[in-house]
Amino acid sequence: QVQLVESGGGLVLAGGSLRLSCAATGRWFSLNAMGWYRQAPGKQRELVATITSARNTDSADSVKGRFTISRDNDKNTVYLQLNSLKPEDTGVYYCNARLRQSPYSAKEDEYWGQGSQVTVSS
Repeated sequence: QVQLVESGGGLVLAGGSLRLSCAATGRWFSLNAMGWYRQAPGKQRELVATITSARNTDSADSVKGRFTISRDNDKNTVYLQLNSLKPEDTGVYYCNARLRQSPYSAKEDEYWGQGSQVTVSS
C-alpha cells in the first residue's frame, strides 16, 4: 500500500514562513504528480499547487509569488515553501499523489496524506 507521510506545519505570525514536506512510500510503476491542497473550516478543499514528474507546475492564483512547490524524484518527496503567509492561508494542508501502480494499465490511483495544520496569526 502507498502511504504519504507529511511533516511541517504549525503556527506562525503573518509574514512568516513554513516548509511542508511529503514523502511517498510503497511501490508503484510511476509517480505521475504530487501536490498540495488545503481546506479551511466551512470551505471545500482547494488546490494549492501541483507538480508533475517532469517538474511542470501549477498553482492557485492566491498563492502565486508566495508559495513554491518542488519535488525530489529520487526521494519521492514533494515540498511546499510557504512565504509571506497571510491569515487567509490558515487551514489543513493535504498532500496528494497520483500514480500508476502497473505498467499494464493506464489507470491512475490517487492517495492523500493525513493533513497538516497551518495557522497564520495576525
